[in-house]
Amino acid sequence: MLVRDAMSTVVLTIGPDHTLRQAAALMSARRVGAAVVLDPDAGALGILTERDVLNSVGLGQSPDVERVHAHTTTEVVFATPSWTLEEAARAMAHGGFRHLIVLDGGEAVGIVSVRDIIRCWAPPRQAPALPQIPQVRQHAPA
Repeated sequence: MLVRDAMSTVVLTIGPDHTLRQAAALMSARRVGAAVVLDPDAGALGILTERDVLNSVGLGQSPDVERVHAHTTTEVVFATPSWTLEEAARAMAHGGFRHLIVLDGGEAVGIVSVRDIIRCWAPPRQAPALPQIPQVRQHAPA
């Protein structure tokens, strides 16, 4: 199976001058765990994850003051849609991260996460079987 089969095509792009609160609100509204950070001045892509926001708040920093650029990972490993899921998983395990930006022709076309890979590799979730309730037989009075 390939990255293109597992990736989310919902790519939230934010700027480096957003506050962490703005970034968190956008990520929450889109229900994504990472945002691509596009710095138009540098022309570079980075990534901000939910863990970056959590670490900042955990350090007592204000999400209303802290800017995305101070928490963006800029040394990013990119995937292509034609990578296998094994290649993506290996890159994540080796780098110690949970998201890969997927580039096609230099454009961000998706993000693949560990959760996306697990969904593809794990068997479909089945509803638990309902317990059998013994039937009570009624006897007619004699």
